[in-house]
This record gives sequence, C-alpha cells and structure tokens, in this order.
Amino acid sequence: MSIYVINKVRTVTGLRTRLFCAGMFLLLMPGKTVEKPVAGTVYEISVNGSVVGTADAPEKGQELYLEARRELCSESGQLLLMDSPVISVKPVEDFYGFPDSDETIRSGIKQIISAGSSTAYVPAWTVKVGDTEVCLSSADEVTAVLQDAIDKYSEGFTVSLQADPARELGVLIPVIKGQGEDPEEFLGGAADTIELAAEEADHAGFDNFDYGVCSVAFSEAVEVVEAHVPAEVLMSRGEAVSVLTEPKELEQTYKVQPGDTLSEISLKVGLPLDRIIELNDELESESSIIRPDQELLITTPEPVLSVTWSEIARFSEVYDLPTEYVYNDEWFTNKSVTITQPSAGYHEAVALITRKNDDETERQVLYEEIGMEPVAKVVEKGTIAPPSYIKPISGGRISSGFGKRSAPTAGATTYHQGVDLATPLGTPVWASSGGTVSFAGWGGGYGNVVYVDHPDGRQTRYAHLSKIYVKVGQSVNQGQVIAASGSTGRSTGPHLHFEMRIGGVAKDPRDYVPL
Repeated sequence: MSIYVINKVRTVTGLRTRLFCAGMFLLLMPGKTVEKPVAGTVYEISVNGSVVGTADAPEKGQELYLEARRELCSESGQLLLMDSPVISVKPVEDFYGFPDSDETIRSGIKQIISAGSSTAYVPAWTVKVGDTEVCLSSADEVTAVLQDAIDKYSEGFTVSLQADPARELGVLIPVIKGQGEDPEEFLGGAADTIELAAEEADHAGFDNFDYGVCSVAFSEAVEVVEAHVPAEVLMSRGEAVSVLTEPKELEQTYKVQPGDTLSEISLKVGLPLDRIIELNDELESESSIIRPDQELLITTPEPVLSVTWSEIARFSEVYDLPTEYVYNDEWFTNKSVTITQPSAGYHEAVALITRKNDDETERQVLYEEIGMEPVAKVVEKGTIAPPSYIKPISGGRISSGFGKRSAPTAGATTYHQGVDLATPLGTPVWASSGGTVSFAGWGGGYGNVVYVDHPDGRQTRYAHLSKIYVKVGQSVNQGQVIAASGSTGRSTGPHLHFEMRIGGVAKDPRDYVPL
C-alpha cells in the first residue's frame, strides 16, 4: 500500500474521532441542551383494544381489517361471523418513522378475528314452507327432498326448481310436471285437469277416459333461497323429508253447520268423539247441545308440506245420499223425527278424485251408469235451543243422592228418585227452569210439593216444603221463588227434595243441573 493511501486513511479516521469527541463534549457540557431530532409520524392500529401494528396512513386500519377477513373466509371456505370489531387508529411519533408491513398488521388482525369469531357459516339452500325452514347442502338435495314428497303419491311426475317470476330476488319455486310436459307451460294445478276431464266426459263410455294420476301440486307455498347458515343446522335428505312430510298435531277449529251432531262431526274431521269432548270445555258428553256457527277446537295430524293430487278412476259402489234436514222453528234442537227412511243406490262411475295426501277432499263424477236409484234420509229437526236448568236453592249440601239407599225413616222408599239438599228451614226455593205449575199441594210422603212442567218435556219436583207460593196453571220463570224449604211428609229434617223427570221417568238431577 502506498504512503499516500495510508495517510488518507489516517486522515479520515482522525477526522471521525475528532467529530465524535466534539459531539460528546456538546452533549455532556454543563448548561447546554440539544433539541431531540424530529421523529416520523405513524398510525397505531388497534382491534378490540389490542395493538396489531403501525401504518403510514389512518385509513389502513379498516382496509387491512377487510382484507384479513376475506383471507380467513377464503382459507376456511366458510363465512365467519363475529361481533362488530372496534377498530381504533391514533397517530404516534416514531424516531425512525418506519411503519409495520401490511402483512404484519393483517396477521395480527387475523389472530384476533379467529379468536373472537362465532359459528362458522357454510353455503346452503334453505327450503321455507310457512314458518318451517330446512337447510340442505345443495340445490340437487332440495330437488331430491321435494321429489321424495311427491313420489309417495304418484309416479311419472318430476320436480324442478325455477326462478319465481313474481320476485326480484333470487327466490326459486318448485315446478312439478308429468312425462312429456313442458315445464315452461305446465301450471301444476287441477284447473287444466278438470277442463280436460270434462271434455272426455262429453264422449259417453268408460273407454273414453285416460285413467290414472293426472295432476300433482304442493298444497303450501314453497320457497327456496341460497344462503349461508351455521354448519350444524344442515340436514340430511332423510331428516329434511321427515320434518316436512311427517304428520304433526296442529290446532284447528271446526264451525258447526246446521244439522250437525257431535257424532257426525267426529266422522267428518276424523277425530274420536271422546277426544273432541276432551278438547272443548263446554262439552260434557256426546249429548251436549251444539249450535250452528259454534266453533269447536279440533286437532288433526297434518304435515308441514302436503301434496294435492288428482286422479281419474273407474269404480262401482253401493252408496247413500246425504241426509236431508227439514228444520222446524217450533221444536227444540233435541227433538227430531225421521220423515223418509233411506235406501242405498248402486252405480258404476268414472270420477275425478282429488286428495290431500291420503285424504279424499273432492269427488267429481264425470260419467256414471246407475243400477239402482238411491233415496235420501229426510229428518225433521228442531231449531230452538232447549231451556237451561239451575240449582233450585242457594247453598245447601247433598245429604242423600239418587238411586238405591237404606230407608232413612219408616215408610220411606229404598230407591231415592231425586237428590236431597240439606238447608235451613224456610230457605227460598226457586224454579230450576221456566215452565207451568202442574201440581201444588200435599203429596203424601212428599209433604208439601210443587211440580213444574217445562217446554222441553221435562218435569222438576220440589218436595218437603214448608210453604208454597204458586198454584196450578201458573207460569213461572227460571229463578222465580215458588216455595220455602221445610220438613213436611216423610222427612228426617229440614231439606229440599229435588227431582228431574224425563218422559215420566226419574233421572239423576246431577246429570242435568249443576248441584
């Protein structure tokens, strides 16, 4: 190395040494201060209170959060939901002014999202029927479930999904078509079927009909939409079919029609009579009075999704016409008389039969050949609600019931034809129902007694009275005071003997009057 080069190195080294010493002297020299170098400004980004790094611009916080969210969803193939994060950005001074890399910040954000994310959401197809929803993994699964629902009732019909033309959003609806039918033109209802059947009926003869299932449709509106749902709510094909098509108990009401009886309603709705009585508090027995337009609670097992289907079928049967009623406005509803006895008819026929699931809902005869004309049963029936009955005294307790008993006193009967109500002497006795006094006076073992005949053919008797306030032929109203209780006749103490007679036969009053 030349002397020149060596001297140059020494010169530079010496210069650096002198500059360093001068700088230290200035820093340590008493009474002197040196201003801190100006730092660069960066922006500290925090997510939910945790610092994830610094950026060179305040808007980077939201931008990098969204990028981190997209990366996580892409990596997992799922939609991750979490509570809305709190993203805060504040300026800070940094000596060097160097921010963290975007990758470092995104990585920190992803860790916080992963720790705070809730249920993973996956792509799904949701089938909505009324308030019920089932979620399946694909549109093909949806089609298979709906196909399973109709295959139980028909063959040769297929389900496809099409966009609902009445909706702007991506809502699909099922379309059912038969073999060879264009789904763009097929309506899926029974209107075209009935029109076609009517045309066939114009050509008399059993051989002119195309027999078999001719129309299939869902009874309820079905909507299908693509969505993201929690992974755990996805159903298998079998589970979805069960939820949609297995019968479940649904509360319904039946409005009583003129001429209805509880037995007839039971047959109409397919519900046992004792179950109808159990569901309705106002019904006590099968003889309970019902009136037109009264609503009865009934429960029938119904699936969420029903199938309405029609078929053209040939059959022969012995059949009856429906009972015809003639209403008499002067009779009570518990009175009826058969005017014409029924006679069954016989015919061979072709009918368009419509069913909802397995239950026939309509039968339209298209063609028939009658072997024997039927005769309908004709019944005359009253329309007036029969009178009601109330307890004939206030208070009192039952001291002797209806039926067999030991004679309470010499000469008394061992078969009690009424009910004894123990009550103080002189308790007011009132008419259990409105009617006409048919007897008032001494009645042997009854002591003082009053008979009241009622418009429905029943009679009430009030015995062992201390006083009588009515006379024979007098009309009395329900609740009108007719006597005072006592202990006359064959009696063991103050009480009221109360009887109910129907057709002259004593009945237990407790079956008709709340005692």
